[in-house]
This record gives sequence, structure tokens and C-alpha cells, in this order.
Amino acid sequence: MPAQHRGSQLHGLAGFNAASPAEAETVLLSCCHSRRWAERVAAHRPYPTVDALLAAAEEAGYDLSRADLDEALAAESSALPHPDAPPAARTALRAAHAAYESSFGHAFVISLDGVRPGERLDQVLAGIRSRLGNEPEEERVIATDELRRLSRARLAFRLAEGLTPRHSGP
Repeated sequence: MPAQHRGSQLHGLAGFNAASPAEAETVLLSCCHSRRWAERVAAHRPYPTVDALLAAAEEAGYDLSRADLDEALAAESSALPHPDAPPAARTALRAAHAAYESSFGHAFVISLDGVRPGERLDQVLAGIRSRLGNEPEEERVIATDELRRLSRARLAFRLAEGLTPRHSGP
């Protein structure tokens, strides 16, 4: 068995390229829960470089239909604050998430790639507050863009950690 692909544990780009379609789609679905997106990205393997894979994943994100986007957003959950966050911050975040979900019908999505851990809570709260005033269609465009960035960051993280299909990391 190749060193890059042992059982269900995939390693890097070579492992992703060598995986069965079902294994590749499982990993991809942990990054963006749109079946059509995962099938499309998996179907275009092998990718010559990580950058080519990430570009293909991003491009596939531009082609999400309304139903694909609804499917992906339905699988997202609200980000929890760090356990050491003050109780008032946790309360404010819960209230902001509830207001957002009530307004738009799905969890608030934001890519925090490149944001320092100590600034993430403030970034999420500021993002929710600024986006709550959006019209539904305007917010859908923004949420789609954020989901695309988030999916790309998750996929890059999976490649770096060995592609274990779970919702952790970015």
C-alpha cells in the first residue's frame, strides 16, 4: 500500500488524488457541505499542486446554485467563543448569532483566516453587527463569498493535517 494512502487516513495532495471518490467527497464535505461542490472538486482529480486544488475548490464555489448554497449553509454552525472568553462576551455572541439566524435563516459564516486568535471574537461580533443591516439578497452574496473563503481555508487545513474529515480547524 502506498505510503501516501493507508486505509481511510489520507495524506496531503497525493493521498487526496489517490483516494476513492467517496473518500475524497467525505473530506470535501467536511469543508463545504454541498454535495454538488464536493462531487465536482473530487471529479477533477488528480490536481498537480495544492494551489490548483484550492483554485478549483474556489471556482466550484462560484457555481453553487441556490439549493447548493442552502445545503451548505444548513450544515454550518455558529462559532463558539474561546472557553476563556468572559461570560459577557459569550452572552453577546450568543445573542448576536441568534439575531442573525432569525434574520437570515442560517448560521453566520465568516472566514477568520489570517485573524489572530485574540481578535477573532471581536471580528465575529463586528461582522454580525455590520451584516445584520443587510437585505437578504445582499447578505446571501456576502455569505456565499465567506463560505467560499472558509471552505478554501478548511481544505488547506485538511491537506496540512492529513485530510481527516471532521469539522475542526478554520
